[in-house]
Amino acid sequence: MIRAENLTKSFGAHVLLDAVSFTVGSRERVGLVGRNGHGKTTLLRMIIGEEHADSGAVVIPKGYRLGYVEQQIAFARPTVLEEGARGLPPGERDQFWKIERILAGLGFSEEDLRRDPYTLSGGYQVRLNLAKVLVSEPDLLLLDEPTNYLDITSIRWVSRFLRRWPRELLLITHDRSFMDSVVTHVMGIHRRKIRKVPGTTEKYYALIAQEEEVYEKTRLNDERRRREIELFISRFRAKARLANLVQSRIKTLSKLEKREKLEAARTLEFTFRSAPFRGRQMLQVENLGFAYPGKAPLMRDFSFTLRAGERVAVIGRNGRGKTTLLKLLAGTLTPDSGRIRYNPAVVKGVYEQTNISSLVDSRTVEEEILYAHPDIGRQPARNICGAMLFSGDDALKKVGVLSGGEKSRVMLGKLLATPVNLLLLDEPTNHLDMESCDALLAALDNFDGALIMVTHNEMFLHALAQRLVVFTQRGPQLFDGSYQRFLDGGGWDEDGPAAGGEAVPAAEEVPAAMGRKEMRRQRSRLIEERARELGPIKRRIRSDEEKIEALEAALAELGEAMRQASLEQDGDRIAALSRDIHARNRKVDELYEHLEGLYRLQERTEADFNRRIAALGND
Repeated sequence: MIRAENLTKSFGAHVLLDAVSFTVGSRERVGLVGRNGHGKTTLLRMIIGEEHADSGAVVIPKGYRLGYVEQQIAFARPTVLEEGARGLPPGERDQFWKIERILAGLGFSEEDLRRDPYTLSGGYQVRLNLAKVLVSEPDLLLLDEPTNYLDITSIRWVSRFLRRWPRELLLITHDRSFMDSVVTHVMGIHRRKIRKVPGTTEKYYALIAQEEEVYEKTRLNDERRRREIELFISRFRAKARLANLVQSRIKTLSKLEKREKLEAARTLEFTFRSAPFRGRQMLQVENLGFAYPGKAPLMRDFSFTLRAGERVAVIGRNGRGKTTLLKLLAGTLTPDSGRIRYNPAVVKGVYEQTNISSLVDSRTVEEEILYAHPDIGRQPARNICGAMLFSGDDALKKVGVLSGGEKSRVMLGKLLATPVNLLLLDEPTNHLDMESCDALLAALDNFDGALIMVTHNEMFLHALAQRLVVFTQRGPQLFDGSYQRFLDGGGWDEDGPAAGGEAVPAAEEVPAAMGRKEMRRQRSRLIEERARELGPIKRRIRSDEEKIEALEAALAELGEAMRQASLEQDGDRIAALSRDIHARNRKVDELYEHLEGLYRLQERTEADFNRRIAALGND
């Protein structure tokens, strides 16, 4: 475990941390939350020694190993597999199966393992650095926004990996659902102090809100009491017979703690401006086909129709064509075949990472927002700046000095200033903090127009998506249903959505005139039907659990055999065992993924039948 003692850190007059102390205990997985600019990354940098506190100290036990993802790319081996193996602990550098398993989980193919790491895209180079840290098995794993360069399948794999992490973890992420699925504790930076609580982000934020409400009520009561005491003293100071009472009140007043009024926390609230649209159909995609020169086609004969007000999420592994589809719809790419027909009344608003090149370096953030639309005023522009985390003088920064993430927030701010009725968004949450993500979700939910969004944030998918475009190895496929229905129907099978993807039927209406005898008969029928439906699901769950148990027992034996082979330096046996261990680990991961889908299907089926049975009464 590590502990911080009275840490204070400031940059000029801006205080980030004021004499904070905390511990990360044995086997705790801690999520670190707080708004952008409040010190989360700075705290991580102080723990690893890249920043120094103004006062106080971080106490790390001797021999305690820290693991964090290097931001600089510096590879020293000719292949991805060999570079990844550099992260293995000393004495295990020949156990390639360990790094192969992690690279596979992060989306690397067998062919990728033989590539020169410098030929990888920037996102995959970061993934390789992440794999090296995960395989190094540090005592404390520090992760700062690990999901930014991952697709949903990789995020779900990392989530399962971290839930089984046997040591300590300190995690920063804007993805609330990902954090809540992993952590045992939440630690927040709030008003320059740190508070740590067991449980999820919901529990942490509820506790902070409750404490601030109690503080404010206590402050108001103290202020009222102070005024009453001061009034008593001023009225009766000259009365000799009340001198003892006056002195007693003066002593009480001197002991009464002066509570300062809390500075109002900035609540992010913003809305997208809607342009009117009175038609039923916004766009029609007919037989769309596209391939980059010299590459395999990303889509062939893909068709779909977008209706007014509809929310469509585009999901799938990275590199399959999600962003390309958005660019085709936005008009920045031209399809090889097929066509995209827009209703003439459609007004598009597009957000994608590459759009930052359209910003003018000599303008301030505020000016970029003002130039977004002719009827936007200075105060609304400043409000949008604040919503995009450019408050106060930060709104007057020149675009040319901003980081890539800050420029992306400016692009999102420009979109807020522009009236539209169709939003095309590519990973809009990547550079926002958790509070900003919550505000963005609320704004999208209240938006009157239609939405097509590429995202890996499962909270957004559950809350917004009415239909899905799922990119698989066979290209894009339209799934007519919610994200939960997609998961229940098979979810992240590489072959795409389960056939049909049908959800459990909705609860049946109970005719008001149905007699008691008929209701009992219907209730018995539903109970029998529930047992028939749940029986096969439960058997499949037991089967998967037994398979996992057997595989994990076999892996323990193989691990012992691998250690023995390593001691004997038996290269052939090490290679054979590595292949066997890698194959079994991959099978375990597949079974866990399948098991999660079965658990959800069981819960959904039970809930549906219980609802229908309850509607028929208890006798």
